[in-house]
Amino acid sequence: MRQRLADAYAGRPAPTPADRAFAWAVAAFDIPAALPDALLEGFAWDAEGRRYETLADLEAYAARVAGSVGAMMSVLMDARQPEVLARACDLGIAMQFTNIARDVGEDARLGRLYLPLAWMREAGLDPDAWLARPVFSAALAAVIARVLEAAERLYARSSAGIAELPVFCRPGMHAARLLYAEIGREVQRRGLDAVSQRAVVPPSRKAALLPSVLMAAASAPATSVHESALDAARFLVEAAARPAAPPATVAGYRARRFEERVVWLLGLFERLERSQRQFNPGMAQQTQP
Repeated sequence: MRQRLADAYAGRPAPTPADRAFAWAVAAFDIPAALPDALLEGFAWDAEGRRYETLADLEAYAARVAGSVGAMMSVLMDARQPEVLARACDLGIAMQFTNIARDVGEDARLGRLYLPLAWMREAGLDPDAWLARPVFSAALAAVIARVLEAAERLYARSSAGIAELPVFCRPGMHAARLLYAEIGREVQRRGLDAVSQRAVVPPSRKAALLPSVLMAAASAPATSVHESALDAARFLVEAAARPAAPPATVAGYRARRFEERVVWLLGLFERLERSQRQFNPGMAQQTQP
């Protein structure tokens, strides 16, 4: 993966559609290599079976596997102000914390433990003994609750950054924020038992959240966009921050306003679909309503 990443940044991507498309995006949007490299570093930490002693340690992991994704999305939306990138990282880290709280039992059965070890000991749990025999208890519930509380603080912070995105991007990002936060609330409604069950937000509840999404997109955030980035995410913000400027011209892609680029991208998808239908005539029948 690291070699493929290096090749993409050197302008000689592997001969696969994904690698070629990624190399194009890197050049078109000036995506700093530190962002995808951080993501791969997080994957490496998973492969090593790392565990995390403190919340700060867990933030460092989440910054890599999820904060980096938030920063890359912010770059693609032309929102490269340091304060907006910091909030994008907040949102990614919050989502990862939600994943960790929801998947405690599933991860344990795979031999993985992401809960802060110091918090487990404070609750009277021995991490190694618990991992050998993962069971739900009031002590474990208290640790899961703390992870969800940390996530909620970051979800609240992230709303200020979403307010700085292009207008038509805000509803989608607010939907992601609210729906993921709702997973954590579903864990809470189930008594914080994330060992014997996996929380899922039902479709009816997702539909019920739609008015909240629209209200969030239209209202001013309660927090300031200028709050400092988490220490764990500062290297991502510093790597991606740029003065406001249009992206460079790359392979027929000319600098445009964001709205114009969306129209251009939709046109590209239409052209690709027509090409695919010419290559595979059966596709036309498959895609008919």
